[in-house]
Amino acid sequence: MFKVGLTGGIGSGKSTVAGIFEVLGIPIFNSDASARRVMNEDPRLREQIIHQFGEASYTDKGLNRPFLAAQVFNDPEKLEILNSIVHPATIRDGERWIQQQEGKAPYAIREAALIFESRASQQLDFVIGVYAPATLRIHRTMQRDKVSREEVLLRMKNQINEEIKMMLCDAVLTNDDQQALLPQVMELHERLTKLSVVSGQL
Repeated sequence: MFKVGLTGGIGSGKSTVAGIFEVLGIPIFNSDASARRVMNEDPRLREQIIHQFGEASYTDKGLNRPFLAAQVFNDPEKLEILNSIVHPATIRDGERWIQQQEGKAPYAIREAALIFESRASQQLDFVIGVYAPATLRIHRTMQRDKVSREEVLLRMKNQINEEIKMMLCDAVLTNDDQQALLPQVMELHERLTKLSVVSGQL
């Protein structure tokens, strides 16, 4: 199975791009959803989180997201600890998922904001970046999440510089509300389908 990553900064429009690929019949793995699930379902991961952040990290209903978010929101060191615990489990979950997609499509996509930061890119054959200017990303996120500009900027600080991230990608889709997104995705879909065939022959 040809493994493709899909990444981009907050507000870049990764989910919109993922939705187009899904319509084209490409399986999509959402790393955020996976992280939420494994944090609730993986007993070892649960133990590690409680050890680092305390019993209040979980309630009878599962992960105490507001408590954990408050712990790491303004503390880069604690965020790094949490990511170092959760990312390996999410990557393992993604690898299992990829294996299950064999034969279903020419390639499969893993959508994740922190593909390079988590080193998940090392398990991928190709990485797509979704680019949008910072001002537009801030505006979109403020509208979507009903948060202040300052909160968005704080979240952006936890991601690597967008220009650097795009340079690390194998292909970049521009989602700036100026260039049509669909033709870009269709062209890339054709390219990835061909690459997956070539890869299967090697």
